[in-house]
Amino acid sequence: MISKPPFTIGVEEEYLLVDKETRDVATEPPEEMLEACQAAAPGQISPEFLRAQIEVGTKVCSNVTEAREELNMLRGCIATIGDRYNIAPIAASTHPFASWHVQKLTNHARYHDLDRDMQGSARRLLICGMHVHVGIDDNDLRIDLMNQFAYFLPHLLALSCSSPFWAGDDTGLQSYRLTVFDGMPRTRLPEKFSSYSEYQRHLDILIESGVMEDATKLWWDVRPSARYQTLEMRVTDVCTRIDDALCIAAMAQCFLSMLFRLRRDNKRWRQYAPMLVAENRWRAMRYGCDNGLIDFGRGKLMPYGDLFEEMLELIREDAEELGCLDEVLHARRIIARGNSAHQQRDIYQKAVREGIDRAEALKHVVDHLISETRLGSTAC
Repeated sequence: MISKPPFTIGVEEEYLLVDKETRDVATEPPEEMLEACQAAAPGQISPEFLRAQIEVGTKVCSNVTEAREELNMLRGCIATIGDRYNIAPIAASTHPFASWHVQKLTNHARYHDLDRDMQGSARRLLICGMHVHVGIDDNDLRIDLMNQFAYFLPHLLALSCSSPFWAGDDTGLQSYRLTVFDGMPRTRLPEKFSSYSEYQRHLDILIESGVMEDATKLWWDVRPSARYQTLEMRVTDVCTRIDDALCIAAMAQCFLSMLFRLRRDNKRWRQYAPMLVAENRWRAMRYGCDNGLIDFGRGKLMPYGDLFEEMLELIREDAEELGCLDEVLHARRIIARGNSAHQQRDIYQKAVREGIDRAEALKHVVDHLISETRLGSTAC
């Protein structure tokens, strides 16, 4: 019998760095700013593919309370150091009006290789995401739970959407980010495998043929981490509010705990054809929580709020045991007020109705993102 996994949790977030005067992205933030951030939180803050981006990662956390402390510190660190340079981080998966054409590549061998291999597909990556790692220390169990967990990815995405705008246009989507990221190879929903060894055989074909160096170049919506004994959920946009991020992290942790319970009792979550899960993924990208997702068992669209209450009954036991019920229940607040994409669009439309021109209205959105990203963070 497989022993219970540790279900530790870790969160990685990517932010865009903006000039507080122009509200555009800072295409060339000072090197000394990054160095100061890295010195303040050694090993937890790093550059990303484009110079206008920065990434943070919590330490391995035993629970969501620890993850909250880590994210508060990391966001606060970047915000307070950024103040010295008139630069602010925004936790949004796209910038409301920045152009990807003028961005500068970070001078790192991995990123130069990515740019050379992916060409225009990579150069558009002025996007940010949130990754949640959940500790599962058995290889075969990690694959089995990945197969089942994929069903719930659209439900998590819907809560996280923060990318309604692209290059100054309202895209009509709530997660435009994924339309950009899906242009890369080895993205979207994961394949299904019967075992870790089958997964490794497929991986080895791609590595031995020379098309990728290692498993870090698999960019599925959820994947076995190449570096840690974790399952890494990658589908979500980065959440503007820390509370929203922790809600999603807690739900991911609880879903995996619930699926392990089913397995322990010789049960499992029903697996549906990828085309069906992909349809819910698209609906989450397009509508967020607003227009419902498909309940495959019922064969009809269901309001997201109703689906959440059903999911809550599935994972309540796990949330109580893991000490994150309050974080999971926060989803009700997201559903009631709208996710970040919903709020960004409301701010933009209100400004336009008041006679503010489109360019200035988009700057109002940036101001909102600066403020909300910093909410709850602690100065370093």
